[in-house]
Amino acid sequence: MNLFSNSTHQSLLIAGPCSAETADQLHQTANELMLHTKPNLLRAGVWKPRTRPGEFEGVGIPALGWLKEAGLKHGVPVCTEVANAQHVEAALKAGIDVLWIGARTTVNPFSVQEIADALQGVKIPIMIKNPVNPDIALWLGAMERLNRAGIEQLAGIHRGFTHYGRSSFRNEPMWDIAIRFKQELPQTPLICDPSHIAGKRELLALVAQRALDLDYQGLMIESHVNPDQAWTDAKQQVTPENLAGILGSLVSRKPTTDSPSLQQALDALRSQIDQIDEKIMHAMAERMQVVAQIGSYKRQHGVTILQVNRWDEMVKKRSHMGDALGLYPGFTRKMLEIIHAESIRR
Repeated sequence: MNLFSNSTHQSLLIAGPCSAETADQLHQTANELMLHTKPNLLRAGVWKPRTRPGEFEGVGIPALGWLKEAGLKHGVPVCTEVANAQHVEAALKAGIDVLWIGARTTVNPFSVQEIADALQGVKIPIMIKNPVNPDIALWLGAMERLNRAGIEQLAGIHRGFTHYGRSSFRNEPMWDIAIRFKQELPQTPLICDPSHIAGKRELLALVAQRALDLDYQGLMIESHVNPDQAWTDAKQQVTPENLAGILGSLVSRKPTTDSPSLQQALDALRSQIDQIDEKIMHAMAERMQVVAQIGSYKRQHGVTILQVNRWDEMVKKRSHMGDALGLYPGFTRKMLEIIHAESIRR
């Protein structure tokens, strides 16, 4: 079973409840999912790492049997999260087809290594969620640990990152980190978890579409027969019927084109971008030469490198210019910060 084959660009669908609450709840959800969406993988959380004690932490081993029974009934592979060697042993004993490592576990190399050691010699697909904090090295390191344990079928799951401050999302997508993951591991499928990024069902379609636009290989979406009464993460779950509606609204795209005329048009535009980028690089090098001269004068006269007033003035002027030129304000600010940081380093 090669679930993560990258030879086709058909999107993999992983669906099921956040938590396996009861046998009836899980079987009813599976029945409805197979009726409306026919997922490639049926998912359910058996052990739930909760932030605070006293919250529902999963049924544990009995739920593994419910999950496997539902999969066998519908002829679909099943998957669940594992966080330690004991979880791995129990899941393998129950015949679970695919395992995933959660964000709270990925952040701890000791825990990941424990799981890798428990999987030595086992041929089973493993999915690894990004760590809760935006540290791509931890994510890549977890992939490496599992690969060294002999796991050949690996996939990443992008579920967003913990953030501070106000946001529309439960977890900030930080798409640039996911894109970096794809660049570092181009042959490893990347699956998006819109449920944990969005945190509320109203944003699921928006996040899922962005993932497909970025050529993700699949979606993991939480679905429950009665989401408002779910024991965990009620706000981000949808009924199987509503999930079908979301999936039906998504636009699938191809990574390449078979149209010669479209390819010719793209090549012409990319040639223009290459020329513009060359001008930008020359302009940036010229700017840094001026920066070096300023640094020399400041050093000779004992002047500090950073003048906050000058920086604030520059940001204000450049932001107004960016607005007038149709640039996104967030991009202008980020670009200026990168240039300023390199200027200070110089």
